[in-house]
Amino acid sequence: MTRRVLQRVLIVAGVALALCSALAHAQAYPARPIRIIVLSSPASGPDIVGRLVGQRLMEVWGQQVVVDTRPGASGIIGAEIGAKAAPDGYTLIIVTAQAAIVSAMYAKLPFHLQRDFAPISTLATTPFVLAVHPALPATTLDELVTLAKQRRGQLRYGSGGSGSPPHLSAEIFRSMTGIELVHVPYKGVTPALTDTIAGQVHMVFSVIPAALASIRSGKVRALGITSATRSPLVPEVPAIAEAVPGYEFIGWYVLVAPARTPPAILDALNAQVNGALKTPEFQERFMALGADTVGSTRADAAAFISTQMERMRQAVVASGAKPD
Repeated sequence: MTRRVLQRVLIVAGVALALCSALAHAQAYPARPIRIIVLSSPASGPDIVGRLVGQRLMEVWGQQVVVDTRPGASGIIGAEIGAKAAPDGYTLIIVTAQAAIVSAMYAKLPFHLQRDFAPISTLATTPFVLAVHPALPATTLDELVTLAKQRRGQLRYGSGGSGSPPHLSAEIFRSMTGIELVHVPYKGVTPALTDTIAGQVHMVFSVIPAALASIRSGKVRALGITSATRSPLVPEVPAIAEAVPGYEFIGWYVLVAPARTPPAILDALNAQVNGALKTPEFQERFMALGADTVGSTRADAAAFISTQMERMRQAVVASGAKPD
């Protein structure tokens, strides 16, 4: 046997051994608890989505699923932890539009959204709601814009941090209306909403579920929805586009794993998650979050992230949004 033939035989044998090892690993998966990292605060939209996904995986596979919330630094800390985790299927990450925004806003990051993660499925899309403190003398978007122009640079808005979707939602609104607002970043949308209720800041762009109870009780006043059309969850609240033509901003949730996670494991996760998203129960629970379920192939999820990264880059440039 020549050296070249021997080398080819060894390469083929090595590939076959690796495939067998990966298959055996996948067949045994999961053999221990799974962690889902969420890049935002407890009780936030991603946290709730992570718990819904985790509950489904526990029911199907009988293994415990732990949701690990990692707020702060616009999700950068949690994303870095997820990117550096072992690619064995036991660490999953819920990434949102925030990850695409910070990728466009920061020159250097300890992770790369496309290089360091393997997409599993696009879970859902969701709009945000612009809510103001009830004492603010503005009951419509037009009145808010007028007030902001009268009090130029005096109105404060809270967000889930620099580079978060609520931050960019507000910056696009600011740039399209020609007003000046002061950004007050928090470690998550929950404390930003809490301070809006308390009057420490004047307004907040929030996921609908987090603000819904406060809207219903009158603790905050909802002025607009960031999607192009109204949300069935709060149909009485107009789309911002009704007052600001062309305005639109949509949040999203994508489940990913560290890059180099075995494809067989990714496929198994994709099948379980997509199956859950098709059930009426999951669709109703996501609707309660103000989100529309999607579900996708792994390839479509990767293409979605790529498209969103470019859209967020364009939005950051157009709005002039910068890290605080």
